[in-house]
Amino acid sequence: MIRQLRGTVLSHEPTGIIVEVAGWGVLVNMASPETVLPGSEVTLMTYLSVKQDGMDLYGFPDEAERRFFELLLQVSGVGPKTALSILKRAPREALEGAIAARDLDYLTRVIGLGKKAAEKLIVELSEKVGGSTKVHDDADGEVFDTLVALGYTDREARKAVAAVPKAITGTDARLKAALSSSR
Repeated sequence: MIRQLRGTVLSHEPTGIIVEVAGWGVLVNMASPETVLPGSEVTLMTYLSVKQDGMDLYGFPDEAERRFFELLLQVSGVGPKTALSILKRAPREALEGAIAARDLDYLTRVIGLGKKAAEKLIVELSEKVGGSTKVHDDADGEVFDTLVALGYTDREARKAVAAVPKAITGTDARLKAALSSSR
């Protein structure tokens, strides 16, 4: 099992990055590959998925994100690609907070999960992430609702909210960033 990878980022791919490790170009699938620049040194925590038709390597910036990814894999019907897709939609802390708080509305409207999938996450993971002291704030929910009120479709609003960098906090700042990213 490959649990960590260190090397130079060669390029971006649609689903991740190519990292040069000991002369090999390794494709590492990531939730946010745009956070690393080609030519930079990177150390990633990894998860190796072995399937009948091959192997896929998934990379994470820290141990907490990899651990949450592995928690998602414990939910029946959630595979590595689905788990990565969920991590692409919102910061890990917000997802953990929504699951711990059993916030079905946030998971379905803002994150875009189907009702059954969101309920399954809550039922199977709420106790496992229940120790989390961080609860998601409602900034993304308010931004989402405001964008819909301005005429955005649910899909457009989710895409705009997802495009806001995690470092931007506060409802007003996140709304401004969402509006500017959707132009």
